Amino acid sequence: MASRAATPPYPSGARIADSPCFPKYTASLKCLEEYGSDKSKCQEHFDVYKECKKKEREARLERNKNRSLFS
Repeated sequence: MASRAATPPYPSGARIADSPCFPKYTASLKCLEEYGSDKSKCQEHFDVYKECKKKEREARLERNKNRSLFS
């Protein structure tokens, strides 16, 4: 039986650590740790991460727009 590739064949199957937004994700978690879960002090980190994920999603949708399920 052939072994599977180390990385998934499609971006949606990738780990969060493979995301370009991972540094923003970890920064928001570190902020929460630093401020004892006081979310109000970390709002800027959350907003940056949210915007990154939005752009990442839009790029994925754009890539997939031209793909056909039957090709």
